[in-house]
Amino acid sequence: MTVQTITTSPLIKRYTLQEFWDLPNPPGGGHYELIGGVLYMVAPPSGRHNSVWSVLSEYLYGFVLAHPGIGRVLAPRAAIWTDEDTYLEPDLMFLSAERLRTTDLGKIRSADLVIEISSPSTSTYDRTTKADTYLYLGVRELWLVDTERRTIEQRVLEEWGWRVIGRFGAGTEVHAAVLPGFICPVTPIFADLAPPS
Repeated sequence: MTVQTITTSPLIKRYTLQEFWDLPNPPGGGHYELIGGVLYMVAPPSGRHNSVWSVLSEYLYGFVLAHPGIGRVLAPRAAIWTDEDTYLEPDLMFLSAERLRTTDLGKIRSADLVIEISSPSTSTYDRTTKADTYLYLGVRELWLVDTERRTIEQRVLEEWGWRVIGRFGAGTEVHAAVLPGFICPVTPIFADLAPPS
């Protein structure tokens, strides 16, 4: 019997989507993501991540519930993926009513708004490899939430790539570009975190 070695090196192995789905859960929690056949290990969320996610989801869900028919919010385990070799799990995503008319929620190919909450262990991956993949997949707006710096970086899709609208910190608000009227104050997002050391 041959034991399959799980590897994140594309020089050793690139995975098909079916091979990716057949992988066992990673040791120690977390999950795998797949980009162009390359496997990435995502650590389990920290308490800081969960705290920030909780507040952000309350704001986003609250806005969508107050505007029936505007679209739908999806949380972790809902994924954006291609048939061949890419599978990503955003922390939060919003799909507009227009997109929902042509989207099978079991096969989400893109989103209008994706929110990624970064920790020191995921920051580089979220800001580069994963963000570039969302760009390629046509995500219209991306928020990169930094739990260390307590900021939200807002990017919107342009013809040539991401345009950074700004990096928003305490005392400011993020105004969603693709979800008119959705305004997220930054200070409360990080209010439950311990003071920076």
